[in-house]
Formats: sequence, C-alpha cells, structure tokens
Amino acid sequence: MAAIGVLAACSATNAAVADLAPNDWLTRMAGAVQSTSYEGTVIRVRNGKAEVLKVVHVVTDGVIREKVIVQEGNGLEIIRNGNEVHCILPDEQSVLVEEWNDQSTLFSTLPSSDIRFGSEYDVSIVRTERVAGRKAVLLAIRPHDEFRFGHRIWLDSLTGFPLQTRLVGDGGETIEQVKFADISLDEEIDSSALAPSIDTENFRWLVNPKRNISHEVSTPWGSEDLPPGFRVISSHAETVSEGDEPLIHVLYSDGLANVSVFIEPAKGSIPASHSRVGGSNSFSTQFEGHQVTAVGEVPPRTVELIASSMRPN
Repeated sequence: MAAIGVLAACSATNAAVADLAPNDWLTRMAGAVQSTSYEGTVIRVRNGKAEVLKVVHVVTDGVIREKVIVQEGNGLEIIRNGNEVHCILPDEQSVLVEEWNDQSTLFSTLPSSDIRFGSEYDVSIVRTERVAGRKAVLLAIRPHDEFRFGHRIWLDSLTGFPLQTRLVGDGGETIEQVKFADISLDEEIDSSALAPSIDTENFRWLVNPKRNISHEVSTPWGSEDLPPGFRVISSHAETVSEGDEPLIHVLYSDGLANVSVFIEPAKGSIPASHSRVGGSNSFSTQFEGHQVTAVGEVPPRTVELIASSMRPN
C-alpha cells in the first residue's frame, strides 16, 4: 500500500508539472536561482574555450555564500560572502577584494528580469531530457529580431533550477554555455566547504574602492534610438571618491535582456570600440566630453546602437 501511495504522489507531481506554461517555468527558475543551495561540477564554454568549475553555493536568509574553483589554468578561486568577493590568484600570490551586487556568478546569461513585457520573444517548451542525471524540461526562447540573443534552458523538473543554459546567436550558434556534469540540490552543506582551499596568509591583498550608489536619480541622458521593446528600468548616480563627478548608470531592459549604460567624464580622446567577454558585449564612444559605455548580454549591434544614441535631453 505504501508503494501505491508513493506512485500516486509522483503521478500527481508529474501532472502538475506537465500543466505548467513556459512563463510559469521562467518564474520557477527565477525563484530557484535566488534561493537554492547546491554543490557540483560545471562545464562552462565561453569564446570557444571550455573550463571546468567546482562550485559550492549556499543561500541562508537571502544571503549568498559561494566558492568557485577553476580546475585548470591559474587555479582561480572565488570566495563570496554576500556582496564581498575575494578572488584568489595562487600563481600571483594575491587576493583581489571586490564588491559584487549580482545574484548569480554562473548564470549571467540567464533572462535576468522577472518583468516580461512586450512581445519580442516566443517562449516554448521543447521536450524533456536528462541533464546531470536529473529529468529536465527544455525551454526555447526565440527572439523576433537581431537585437537580442536566444536562450535554451534545461530546468530541473522538480525544482525549476537551471541545470544547463545556452546563449544562442541569430545563426543558431552557441555563444556561451553552462552545464552541470553533476549536482546536489538543497542538501546540507558544511560551512567548511565554503572556506578557501588555499592558505592566503602571506598573499598580497588588493582592495578595489567601493562605489557609493545613491538612490535612484533623474538623469537628462537617454537614448534617441532604442531597439524595439527596450525601456528604462532605473537610473543611478555612482561615485568612487568625493569630489569626482558621479558616474551615471542607466539600465534598459526588454523584459528579458538587460543593457547597462554608464556615462562619465571622458579622460582624453579615445576612439569608439567594441569588446566581448563570453556572451557579454560592450561598446564605448564619446559625446560632448563624456565617455558612454553600453554593456549587456545582447548582440554587438544592440550595445552600439544604444551607446551611440545616448544624448542629454
């Protein structure tokens, strides 16, 4: 009788999961990324190069504690406690201390906003597969134009946690991929697993200055030629030290993709330029004595269009 009860419960759970719409899965994913503790091995592919990461991630009362170890190369180790991050560089015997406000180290290319407005994407459930030994639901997010990337996301069918993510270009090519080879979800993790695995007592410590972020401010700067669907989400003034003119940060979103625009006084004449790290593209240009830089997980044409069209109204 007990076995029959378990089978009935599983059938009910499977039926409930099958009834979920694509947007329901995205909502489950957003909650899982923010609240799930996990430990596992990740294969990340960026710029055509694969790297293996060991990851321990714990969420306690909304505070993230995390350890990420790069298994090859310079053996970089990242220790995070809330917003404070220690980047340990064994080869250089140094530790870089920074402040991060991002909620995820691994999933920067995930749809990062729960504000899904407009009709710039189609979202569909493709099929169920297995990833890292777990049943997963594959979602496809397909853009309607060339100003945004597509996504393929494999979500754990029980929790909604992303077991594999793929950022896709307009030609179908994979731009960046994150995939768990093995993972333990929401199991008890001993605090010792989050401690540095390297003795840093005699290392050189480098502390980046913290930015003081004000409350949201009104700014005269805005884009005169935004791609369809993008709108202003917020604008802030940031200062590194007293006496400096604030750096303006304007955040645009189409509901899934975000583009940050930073405006600050130009330090000399610098030609316009593109750069790329993984799925993130940036474009910098100058206008009337100001350096304007747009950054986001969007195609190069999108950041160039937004940065080049920023004007003080």
